[in-house]
Amino acid sequence: MLAALRRLTGNAVELLHTRLELLIAEIEEERTRFVRILLLSVIAAFFLSIGVVTLTIFIILLAWETHGLLAAGVLAALYLGIGIALALSVRNLAKTRSKLFSSSLAELKRDRDELAS
Repeated sequence: MLAALRRLTGNAVELLHTRLELLIAEIEEERTRFVRILLLSVIAAFFLSIGVVTLTIFIILLAWETHGLLAAGVLAALYLGIGIALALSVRNLAKTRSKLFSSSLAELKRDRDELAS
């Protein structure tokens, strides 16, 4: 009886160890993904900002003789519209749940169901 209890305890510890390794792997993958997304986003935002400023100056200078103020107003309205749309998109993304730890939770649920039956 004592040997069976030791085996059961050993199996439980091994199972817990495996699940913790899976959890740690998921955390590491998510951290790496987040850092990569953040870095690429910052670089993209930098170059897009330079491009937008340059294009804005170009359009205003091109239309300066006839409709310079109108061009500046239209571009400002366009930028504000894009900014509002992106802010709403970010808000919607923030509301959705992350799938972080979904694999670990599914494995733990499966283990629990197997132990219960």
